[in-house]
Amino acid sequence: MVDITKKPFYLSKEACRWVEDTLASMTQEEKTGQIFHGLAAGETKEEIADRCGRLHLGGITFRADKAERIAKKTEYLQSRVKIPLLISANLENGGNGIAVDGTQFGSQLEVAASGLPEYARMLGEVCGREGAALGANYAFAPVVDVHFNWRNPIINTRTYGSSPERVLQFAREYIRGVTRHGVTVSLKHFPGDGVDERDQHLLTSVNDMSCEVWDATYGRIYGELIREGAATVMAGHIMLPAYSKKLHPGIREDEILPASLSPELLQGLLRGRLGFNGLIITDSAVMTGFACCMERRKLPAAAVNAGCDMFLFGRNAEEDYRNLLEDVKSGVVSQERLDDAVTRVLALKASLQLHTKKCFVSEDYARIVGCQEHIGMAQECADSAVTLVKDTQKLLPVTPESHPRIWLFILGDIPNNRGGSVCREAVVREFTEAGFEVDCFDGSRTEGLVTEPVEELKKRYDLIVYVANVAAGGNNTVNRIDWVKEACGESPQYVRDIPTMFLSLGDPYHFVDVPMIRTIINCYENSPYTIQAAVRKITGKSRFRGVSPVDPFCGMWGKEF
Repeated sequence: MVDITKKPFYLSKEACRWVEDTLASMTQEEKTGQIFHGLAAGETKEEIADRCGRLHLGGITFRADKAERIAKKTEYLQSRVKIPLLISANLENGGNGIAVDGTQFGSQLEVAASGLPEYARMLGEVCGREGAALGANYAFAPVVDVHFNWRNPIINTRTYGSSPERVLQFAREYIRGVTRHGVTVSLKHFPGDGVDERDQHLLTSVNDMSCEVWDATYGRIYGELIREGAATVMAGHIMLPAYSKKLHPGIREDEILPASLSPELLQGLLRGRLGFNGLIITDSAVMTGFACCMERRKLPAAAVNAGCDMFLFGRNAEEDYRNLLEDVKSGVVSQERLDDAVTRVLALKASLQLHTKKCFVSEDYARIVGCQEHIGMAQECADSAVTLVKDTQKLLPVTPESHPRIWLFILGDIPNNRGGSVCREAVVREFTEAGFEVDCFDGSRTEGLVTEPVEELKKRYDLIVYVANVAAGGNNTVNRIDWVKEACGESPQYVRDIPTMFLSLGDPYHFVDVPMIRTIINCYENSPYTIQAAVRKITGKSRFRGVSPVDPFCGMWGKEF
């Protein structure tokens, strides 16, 4: 059985007694339920509480909502469960991971572009303080993946870059910031995303590193952060064939499974070689990378038997719970394995002192969430991070005096489930308030787009600005620019006729699609603060200070062009 007096739980005698007494008092149904970590999105607090009660859930994840609604739901839920819940959110970019009116601090890649680890600590502080104020105690962060493959569509701006050393350094600071507020972390996505160019939401992806290379990169990151006390690890739907073969000699190719279902990766590598004693949670069990590996009926038990202690979300919560309960009662999942998993769940809760809490939401949450202090931190980080990738045409700075009339093209700009939002209004406002006359291209009207005389366009516009808001998120196959399909669409055809610049609010690799544009700026995040900072730098009111944490040229020809 797990020793809960040791790292990362460090429980006192009293806390150990609560874990032991609680475990001893639980029915099989209650123990099975503690393994499930559900999702709350759009339901009423009564509906969520009913599900938590019926299935004895161990935790719940909130999708971002108004802070007031989250606060009411948290207090209501915690007051109606027998065992306090782990309340989680994707606190990767700021308090907006749990509250839509929380602070959008910045993506991990934006933070890394500042070059200053102190901003990673600030990010953690904002996530922890705003999350805890609303009752969250569990951050599904930091992302400790390394972006080795620029074509990977899901990691993208969610990492601290392509340097394992930087990822370790910045993740460490984030953890220091967020845990100060009683919020635990989840290192993700073990054994490491960013090598494959595919998305585990859509298939089982592969980290094809050798054991030696993995040890020196991902292994070092996980090993260091585990030694420093990280309490949970999220097992991704990612294979690591080299280690599966090393730890399970004779394993067939068709027997290799993603970490979320792999005993050799979870028990042999994570618990064994890396010495992890904390809680292992699956990544979302809705993802195809998990679901396609075996019959749905077998998945919950297979994940638990592989070494997972919590099962995140699920295609149908009632069905998954019922199937696991049957497998517990029939012995497919042993009592020892069940008790080991539940002990870790309870120990994590005790380490967060949830068993002694009387109030889970701060009385001051309305003054904490989205406060001016946090906004000031976000503005400061944005000013340090916005990066001039290239300006080989020596265009900058541009001002309303030198280039008064802008033809503006907004690309992408579609909201997603990670909080991505449209940027058009903010971009137009910032350029207009800076003194420019802005004509924003209407993508729904393409008549004459490629037939109007170029000389007429030159008379009408002094500058063309492309702004791409293509956000990383689940269920993507690529993060590329999708041009209007008529002729060559609104693609950059006039770079030799009209000065042209490109501004990315997300993906840092858009150079591959616009190598002909000779002024490119990366912001790494669509936020009011990055847009404002970028326009100030474009107009020469602030200098560029960001340094790209990845190769924005993707190793391709043209960076000097």
